[in-house]
Order: sequence, then C-alpha cells, then structure tokens
Amino acid sequence: MKKILLSLFAAISLSVNAQNPYEQCEDTCSHVHGIDLSHYQGEVFWETVGENTKMAYVYLKATEGGDRIDAMYERNINLAHRYGLKVGSYHFYRPKTDQLRQLENFKTQCLPGEQDLIPMIDIETKQGLGTEEFCDSLMKFLVLVEEAYKQKPLLYTGTNFYNKYLQGKVDDYKLMIAQYTEREPVLADERDITLWQYTGKGRIVGVSGYIDKSRFMGNHGLREIRFKHK
Repeated sequence: MKKILLSLFAAISLSVNAQNPYEQCEDTCSHVHGIDLSHYQGEVFWETVGENTKMAYVYLKATEGGDRIDAMYERNINLAHRYGLKVGSYHFYRPKTDQLRQLENFKTQCLPGEQDLIPMIDIETKQGLGTEEFCDSLMKFLVLVEEAYKQKPLLYTGTNFYNKYLQGKVDDYKLMIAQYTEREPVLADERDITLWQYTGKGRIVGVSGYIDKSRFMGNHGLREIRFKHK
C-alpha cells in the first residue's frame, strides 16, 4: 500500500511540475516576449498581467472578416493600456470577403490613437481559393491597410502556410511566424523573421487557460513595430 501511495504521489508531482505555469520560456532566455489575446481567453485580470514585467507587449484580436468584432476587444485594450503594456491590434483575414468591407470593419476598432504597435493581419486560410486568386485578394487588402494606417502591417502566419502560399509575395512585410516546436522557425526561402509565436499553450498569471506567446527573433525589438503616429 505504501509503495502504491508513493508512486501515486510521484505521478501527481510530475504532472504538476509539467503544467507549472511559472516555468516558461521567458524564464530561461533574454528575448523580448509578448502575448496575443481574443475573447477565447475570457475575462483577463489585466492588473495581474501588467505586474508580469516579462511580457512587454500584447496583440489583441479586434475584428474578423467583414462584420465580426471581438467581444472582449474594447475592454482588453482599455485595461491593457491602463496597466502598462504596449498594445497592438489584429484582424483575422477572410479572403472571400470584400477587402474594403474588411478594412472598414477593422477601422471601427483599430483606432490609430489607441495603438502602440503596427496593425497585424492574421493570415491562416485560403477558404478554398486557388493560390493566385488568394494572393491577389490578400495583396489588395494589405495595400488598403497600409494606405489607411500610413504604414505596412505586421503579418502573422504559420511556417507551412508561408512556405506553400506566401513565398516571394510578401517580402516587404515584417513577419510573426507561428511554429510550436523547440527549434526556431526557418522559412523555405530563409527570409528574415521578426517575431516567433512559439506556443499556443503558454501560461501566465492573470489569464485562465492557455495563451499564445511570442518573442522577438535575433536582434529584433519593439522599436521595429512601433506605431508611427503622424
């Protein structure tokens, strides 16, 4: 019986340590780290998040497609600012939805006066379009975003999605690449990566459940993605 109890205790200890929310990448490296959030994380305790000085920035989901607005965006951006984080906003791109309609939706939420960081466009789906048609749609939208905000947006996508569909198409844009592995991402064309989203199962005090975490690559830093206010 004693051996069974000791084995059970050891198993529980290993499980707790494996899920320890205080043991994270940012504890063992010197890179600049940040998070991104949407309504999926529910109500965030921003005062607690703000006290975690290892998180220098946050990207908040603002909109998706032509009419979706993230239900937590307004609350999140107000409180993130109040508790000292550098904030940027992102739009989830839907290639089959009219580009101008998507831009207008994004503009209702992503107000220049509230931005510390350049807008980010989340590119994850072709929605069944052919590659050429998809890229044509995307590039038209990116031009509209740049014209509206007077600066190029940051692009978020995964390693595989970039390699299959975006190589050579978005060379003038800074990238945040999602790749949930221990090794740093390397794109097929070996182009420069500004930020790496290294986990979708991060933990942080003040947020219940999993959270996306990212960090700057190499010598890149916050100054490169600061919103330029005219």
